[in-house]
Amino acid sequence: MASEPNNNRSMESRTGRNKQRYNSKGERLVAGVVPLTEDRMYVLLIQSTRRKGWVLPKGGWESDEECKEAAEREAWEEAGITIRVDYDLGEILDLRPPKNVSKEAPQALYRFYEATVLREEADWPEKHKRERQWFTYSQAKVALSNRPELLQALESSSIRRM
Repeated sequence: MASEPNNNRSMESRTGRNKQRYNSKGERLVAGVVPLTEDRMYVLLIQSTRRKGWVLPKGGWESDEECKEAAEREAWEEAGITIRVDYDLGEILDLRPPKNVSKEAPQALYRFYEATVLREEADWPEKHKRERQWFTYSQAKVALSNRPELLQALESSSIRRM
């Protein structure tokens, strides 16, 4: 599925939080994807840069974009994939205990989309700091076991549970 870089996409990841959206409760609004193969047998996970382990592509929803656009951008920046968004999986609350919430890591409200991966690019903005790997449902369930909000997104998707 790998191919040459898509020249109409930026090779720079957005950084900082100057355009970050927050809701009236002060929760950081985060957009993400559950990227699946066409046959729904596999989900693509990426290495977390802040913690050990695997995560779904996700990141801040910024003020100059729609939520779906933010999810597509995060899929590109973090996983190097071009996707087709198929379904809005809805909002998922951040389930971290209050002791893990801080000014630098405020409570978040996630919105995930189920997506079909159309292309995996050979080069992408965060290639130097992230690996990507395809997982079956059972493998992904184990890999995401310490991230209940990501597990909930996976469970909401139409991935085949084999």
